Amino acid sequence: MSTADATDIRVVTTIGHVDHGKTTLMDALLAANNIISSRMAGKIRYMDSREDEQERGITMESSAVSLRFKVLEKSVDDGGSPRTYFVNMIDTPGHVDFSSEVSTASRLVDGALVLVDVVEGVSSQTVAVLRQAWIDRLRPILVINKLDRLVTELKQTPMEAYHHLSQLIEQANAVMGSFFAGERMVDDLRWREERERRLASKKDAVAEQADALVNDEVVDGDDFQEKDDKDIYFAPGKGNVVFASALGGWGFRVNKFAQIFGAKLGIKEANFKRVLWGDFYLDPKTKRVVSHKHLRGRLLKPLFVQFVLENIWAVYDAVLLNPNADKVNKIVSTLNLKIPPRDLNSKDRNSLLSLIFTQWLPLSTATIQTIIDVIPSPRAAQPIRIPMMLHADSIESHVDPESKLEKDLYSCDASESAHVVAYVSKMFAVPTTQLPEHKKQALTVDEARARTREAQIRAEQSREPSRAGSPSPAPSQTPSQTQTAPGESSGEPKEASEILLGFARLYSGVIRVGSAVACILPRYNNALEPTHPRNRPHVVNATIGSLYTMMGRDLVAVESVSAGNIFAIRGLEGSIWRSATICAPSAAGMQGGHAQGWMINLGGVNRQAPPIVRVALEPVIPADMPKLIRGMKLLSHADPCVETFQQSTGEHVILTAGELHLERCLKDLRERFAKVEIQPSEPIVPFRETAVTAPDMAPPKTPGAPRGTIHGASFQNLVTFTVRAVPLPDLIADFLRSNLIVIRRLLADWTRPESATPEEVEDEAEKAATIGDILRVPTVVPEQFWDAFQTKCEEAGPEWAGIIDNIWAMGPQGAGECLLIDSRKDRARQSLRKRLDRVKETGFSDQPRDQVARDFDGDIETGFQIATLHGPLCAEPMEGMAFFVERVDINRESIEKEEPNRGSQITGSLISAVKEACRSGLLDWSPRLKLAMYSCDIQASTDVLGKVYGVVAKRRGRIVAEEMKEGTSFFTVTALLPVVESFGFADDIRKRTSGAASPQLVFSGYVMLDEDPFWVPTTEEELEDLGEKADRDNIAKGYVEKVRERKGMFVKRKIVETAEKQRTLKR
Repeated sequence: MSTADATDIRVVTTIGHVDHGKTTLMDALLAANNIISSRMAGKIRYMDSREDEQERGITMESSAVSLRFKVLEKSVDDGGSPRTYFVNMIDTPGHVDFSSEVSTASRLVDGALVLVDVVEGVSSQTVAVLRQAWIDRLRPILVINKLDRLVTELKQTPMEAYHHLSQLIEQANAVMGSFFAGERMVDDLRWREERERRLASKKDAVAEQADALVNDEVVDGDDFQEKDDKDIYFAPGKGNVVFASALGGWGFRVNKFAQIFGAKLGIKEANFKRVLWGDFYLDPKTKRVVSHKHLRGRLLKPLFVQFVLENIWAVYDAVLLNPNADKVNKIVSTLNLKIPPRDLNSKDRNSLLSLIFTQWLPLSTATIQTIIDVIPSPRAAQPIRIPMMLHADSIESHVDPESKLEKDLYSCDASESAHVVAYVSKMFAVPTTQLPEHKKQALTVDEARARTREAQIRAEQSREPSRAGSPSPAPSQTPSQTQTAPGESSGEPKEASEILLGFARLYSGVIRVGSAVACILPRYNNALEPTHPRNRPHVVNATIGSLYTMMGRDLVAVESVSAGNIFAIRGLEGSIWRSATICAPSAAGMQGGHAQGWMINLGGVNRQAPPIVRVALEPVIPADMPKLIRGMKLLSHADPCVETFQQSTGEHVILTAGELHLERCLKDLRERFAKVEIQPSEPIVPFRETAVTAPDMAPPKTPGAPRGTIHGASFQNLVTFTVRAVPLPDLIADFLRSNLIVIRRLLADWTRPESATPEEVEDEAEKAATIGDILRVPTVVPEQFWDAFQTKCEEAGPEWAGIIDNIWAMGPQGAGECLLIDSRKDRARQSLRKRLDRVKETGFSDQPRDQVARDFDGDIETGFQIATLHGPLCAEPMEGMAFFVERVDINRESIEKEEPNRGSQITGSLISAVKEACRSGLLDWSPRLKLAMYSCDIQASTDVLGKVYGVVAKRRGRIVAEEMKEGTSFFTVTALLPVVESFGFADDIRKRTSGAASPQLVFSGYVMLDEDPFWVPTTEEELEDLGEKADRDNIAKGYVEKVRERKGMFVKRKIVETAEKQRTLKR
């Protein structure tokens, strides 16, 4: 396989919703390659190598296989010659918890088989994987799977099935059209910004000729280049739609039936293929194909119904629905199928149906032919995909190569002299005993004969001493010396330790075992030289230990791999973390030094779903803690969506994408990586704290001052201040929440060193934005942030109109939905906007800034950041609050008299005082908790819909939408569910519905729980309804107490519940 030409290679992945048949389709392709039995296809699930994958029936890890197919290609003289194609397939999970596996696989492939269940249709996860394929510029093929359900379950007629299929294809095309429209708008914005920047630079260069240059620029073209969207849609006539039943092992394209019936009707196959799908009909009188305009009121059937669906329905009717042996024999003879009489007379009708269809419409043939026709070879795909990796912000549709390295990448050059560039998208763990070098190898005939002769010689030698009367050697020694077969490693490890392999694709060159390569880490900057101080830490040298071709659960060792192939690589453990680009100047490896021109960074992998479920881990036996730490480190290497770290409390925390993902990680830690018993904590669910205006609030804490006003002082009243807390209007809070990435980018740009690169700034911004929150699409660009913010503040009301230049800081962690606003009137004010704009601050008064005031201003900001990061309810981050600093008085005389070593005491006390003042200010309003929420998509039939609603309501969820799938009895229910209530939700809903409904949970942000955790009954009506004790559970208070108890904070609880019912018994 390493010597295959790049034009004969295809690299494909299967993507789609969970349980839509991806792994079953892979079984059909493996059976066609004689890797598994055709009778076991769809049952063995060969690509699911993990035990828990087989038990649950879902894929959890992406796995690859390399297949070889011979295809008879037609030539001009109607002859045919066989041509061998090599297809690298990657099977990916469909569950939302493992969406990172889809992201890592899509970076390595050129096309995707998008599987859609014909009954369930385009679901939320289907849209997510289609978006990933669109981002990575993959060529998609729509596979409409489980077509048999239309016949057996829904009992549809061929005409109803045709309309159902038409709507499904329209849904998929609507999704693709939305992606195109969104990208068109982004490209238009980029083009306008680039044009304005170019015009501005020309004006600055030649000011006196500005008008002429502007006019020339407008006239000379430079118009926005519209992109054509005709190639992005799915259409059966174009050959990029496959109709299939993966479990039945059959599938087809319209080409198959165009070939069969085109000759009978005297229509060319190419012409008939274009009209076989759509509103085209066969005129029974003229035997000509007509469109819907020429029906003239006649009730004719579309060609697809007449020639395709009715024939398939007839087979199902004769074999399965209304068994008829005569019809079956006629069908078999008409289609010229070879089915033994034993199978024809079998009582297993499903087996007979599968035999007929697999011979008539084999799924593997249709799938492979579609892959070859639609998906480009690496040599044709890389000129499109590589520029998107290297120049993601470019608006040009075609980018010419600028160096020999880029030429090799664009052309997928597999020569010895070509630069070696491979991309490792993830690391995965394999037991050492599963490596080919540690497996027992099958003996050849010559080796078996040699071993037999050796055994006979040893037997003769053992008999001779016994005849001479000498004692024979111990029989236990001889077998032990003959157990090791040729090729077997004598140094096999005693226990199955794990080893990390890289999941990679070679884009150019030839890579060999033992060659020295450079690992380019994701933060390497292509614009700088390799020897630059900023690039030096991101270049790591390594030696290729082994190369493997992946065959599902097995690995096959190879000496070399050529460009265009998927492979596993050993020897990178300790050199790279998760992803990297492997580079070398030629197939011979590095020839010393970091020469220019052969190093390149192909970027990192974007995660779709940020991990949200946190669990603290500890070993059952404390002495096993080092093993647990090593195991967690190995797990974070092997799983692209796991984060492990140690909290400030000392707890070792694992961060996962969901409950199922957490279960898999804990199983791997116990059985593979740490091999110790682990005690997980209750899930650590994030909350947010805020405050609102409520009608029944207590009187303000500071009499005679506006609500939220708090006076504070530092040590010995050396610094006194006044802070006023006010809830932010929803308009401002939503704007800040949506543009969190922009704020981080502005801050990173301001604090970075001069030599930092924009890519590093963006990296830091996005990394900070994903901590405990969800990434949102910004509504403004960084250059327009302050102007848009000013507009939002003016819309919020006159109180907020003039705060833009007075914003001191944002929090928590420097960027968030909390504002610190400097409203002091007697001195120069702090302004974040001016600091970010790099403008010298003069303030609003002429008073000079002194060092003492500047130091105390920093302490006030620090106290604000701590308070917003750890709120007053349960030490969770605050959201939607503004804190106005109205007064800061400094007793300079007393400070000068203090001893010099008292400065830290004053600073610490001021920070603590500001922190407590901000917390007290929030509590002066009506405090609220914000719950992390999942968006939950559930597909259920009408008979279990009530049970689904009951489970959602029991867990304090809220139904958002309900939509019935047209033509079916299925409903798609969308609900919002608190993350804290979601654990066990999937199992609960499956039990209640007997497995008829399965939810998909995606983190969607934070929603306020409108309940005061400190509420107690006060009015007569409340006291009359609830009594003095208010026995009704306060949900918000329960959440607060649970979090406080977990963090070791004080929780006020009544030890004695009903004291009046207790009495002391006399002795």
